[in-house]
Order: sequence, then C-alpha cells, then structure tokens
Amino acid sequence: MTDPDDLRARVAGELQRARSRSLLLTDAVDDADLVRQHSRLMSPLVWDLAHIGNQEEIWLVRDAGGREPVRADLDELYDAFKHPRADRPALPLLGPAAARSYVRDVRDHVLDVLDTAPLEGRELVTDAFVFGMVVQHEQQHDETMLATHQLRVGDPVLAAVPPPPGRPVSGEVLVPAGPFTMGTDFEPWALDNERPAHRVHVAAFRIDAAPVTNAEYEAFIRDGGYTDERWWAPDGWAHVRAAGLTGPGHWGPDGTYTRFGRTEPRIPDEPVVHVCWYEADAYARWAGKRLPSEAEWEKAARWDPATGRSRRYPWGDDDPTVEHANLGQRHLSPAPVGAYPAGVSPLGVHQLVGDVWEWTSSVFTGYPGFRAFPYREYSEVFFGPEYRVLRGGSFGTDAAACRGTFRNWDYPIRRQIFAGFRCARDVDDDERS
Repeated sequence: MTDPDDLRARVAGELQRARSRSLLLTDAVDDADLVRQHSRLMSPLVWDLAHIGNQEEIWLVRDAGGREPVRADLDELYDAFKHPRADRPALPLLGPAAARSYVRDVRDHVLDVLDTAPLEGRELVTDAFVFGMVVQHEQQHDETMLATHQLRVGDPVLAAVPPPPGRPVSGEVLVPAGPFTMGTDFEPWALDNERPAHRVHVAAFRIDAAPVTNAEYEAFIRDGGYTDERWWAPDGWAHVRAAGLTGPGHWGPDGTYTRFGRTEPRIPDEPVVHVCWYEADAYARWAGKRLPSEAEWEKAARWDPATGRSRRYPWGDDDPTVEHANLGQRHLSPAPVGAYPAGVSPLGVHQLVGDVWEWTSSVFTGYPGFRAFPYREYSEVFFGPEYRVLRGGSFGTDAAACRGTFRNWDYPIRRQIFAGFRCARDVDDDERS
C-alpha cells in the first residue's frame, strides 16, 4: 500500500509539473495571441487555460475537498460539451489576466485540499484517483494547446533541443497467435475506457517494426497515392477530393515541413505526422497491408512472450525515462526511427510509445464490462463508429497521460493532432508455423 505522505507528494509534483507546462504554453505568446482563435478546430489558448482551472475546481475543490465554489458562475461558460470550439471566441471569456488569476486561486485551494482530504473511503479518492484524473486532463489540454501552437501563424515562440539520432530499423515483426490480457484493473490512475482487464485472442499477424516514415510516405505520394481512388475508402476518397489534400499537413511542395513557425527540410527517417485516418488507411492499402486493430497494437506493445504477461509499457513496468520514449514536449518533433533502443518491445517493435499517436483500424467503444466513471462524458458519449482509436502517445503527450493501456480517439478526418501510424498484415500458413 502506498504511503499517504508519499502519494500526496507525488500528486503535488504532478500538479506542479502540469501547471508549469500550461504556463509555458500560454506565457509564450502575447495577450492578443492568447485570445485569438488560430483555427476553428481549436479553442483560443485563454479558453483552455481557464477550462483547466474550472475542471480542477469542480473535481478537486468541490468534490474531493467538499468546499464552496471558487467561481460557480464559470461552469457553463467553460463546459466543453455546451460550446463547440468554433463558437468559443464569441463567449464572454475571462481575459488573460483574469484567467491566470483564476487558475492560481483554484490551485491554492487544491493544495490545501491535498494536505487534508482523505485518500480512501470513496472510489473517487482512493489512490488519489481524482487528482490523477485532473493531472491527466491538464496534460491532455497542454497537448491540445501545443497543437494550437502548430496552427498558429507568426514568429516561433517555442524552442526545444532536437531529439536523439535514429538507428536503422526496417521490416516487420511477427506477433504469434494466442490470448493476452488487454486493458487494466491495477493501474491506479487508468481511466474508465482502459478498464476492465480482459482476455483477448489475437490471430498471428505481422506489424511494422517502426512507424511509417516521411520517406516511405513520400513514395506513396510519388506513386499517385492521392489521385488513385483504388487505395481509398469511399468516405476517405470523398474527403480527399473535398478538402483538396495532396500530402500530410504542414508539408511544403519543396520537400519542407513547417513546424511551430520554422520551415525546414523534411527528415526522411522521421515518422510521418499530421495525417488523418483516411490517409493512413490508404497508405496501408497501397503498401499491401492494413492498419493494426487496437488489440493487435496493444499486444505488440505489452505482451511479453517469455512470461505471457502484459506489461505496463513495451520495455517493462518502469515509468518512462528520457531513454525510453519521446514524450512530454521534451522535443518539438518526432524522433527518427530507432532513436530509443531502450524502449523496444520484447518482440522487437520500436517507438510504440511517444513520437506520434498511431491510428488503428478500430472504432472507439467500451470493453466488455465497461462502467462509466466518474462521468459519462469522459468516454461513453463518444462510443460509436464516428471515432477511430489512436494509441501510444506523441512527442506532445506527457507520461502521466500515456501508458500501454491508454486510449485516444478522434474523427477519421482530423489532422491537427500529432498522429502517424504503422502498418500490419495477416500472415499465411507458412509464417504461422
């Protein structure tokens, strides 16, 4: 059992780490940029900041702490389900100074609650679950704000050291047939859609040892991938034509890529990013492959053939370090393939965590025995064929919101997220034996 003092210290550290990142992303721009909507797909950065504070107030000050509201009048204004992103600039939002003051005030109350609130007796607070939920919520919005920075027009305002160099990785890895444990019952901060753990039988398949790279995707484009209807699902072909897509988001016609205000030559062995599900699916068809199912992806990432056990991460049960994966905005790009040999799975699959979210073929739904907790709007209202599942996290995903069981989802047309993919294929009888 975790010592309560150690748990409180861990929570305090995670709260501070998330807030430091939120402030970095919002303080990097002036007030005019903070209130501007840089894309109709995204909120103004100032909305994200105050929304982070409002969710923290609702769940930690009022629910976990049982205290009076700090600003109950803000609940409807910052309710993400009542106001689509495109409409948020027209709302009477808190200005930059007021938003910063609000989140500081809420955090002061939260730290007081953390010092005194029991971390047992209710499911919501056991193992500090609700604090972990709020940490993950803030880090998820930080990644969303990082995506907003990518859509922002203007001089660069963010900087980071480059990722480590890559190493040659190619080919496929055979994942043998058999059952494995998918999901979790034991991860204390796992969210409802990651639960419960359940056994899934997966037929033998092959999966790419690394994500699809820029160079590999360029071959698809050169071969007329965006002009050949054969490779596209009907909805995808209609979308490509309507949106006028000719390549990944932020690619220039001259071999360049514009990232956070800097235009530079594309790196051939870097995982391709800013492609939608339809583009990933079309590439896979062109390559004679397919996208992996969500179960296939998780088995490749977690299953240990030596023990038959599902691990927390490809490399084991230890939390990610800088040697394992490209996470947490440490770098402002995916790392070239092969850059993290310490993070490889037992079967030899690289970079399953970090770098780029990976599209899967699966629609988003609950596992057998799913129970919405602590509210339906986190997962359940999104279940259905409209959304495709992504796995693994990106360079903009924090470790607190990324693990082998973590599930993300989005519409198949979305490209503003830091998404790429890898391919899989069925195996024939000779390969199974």
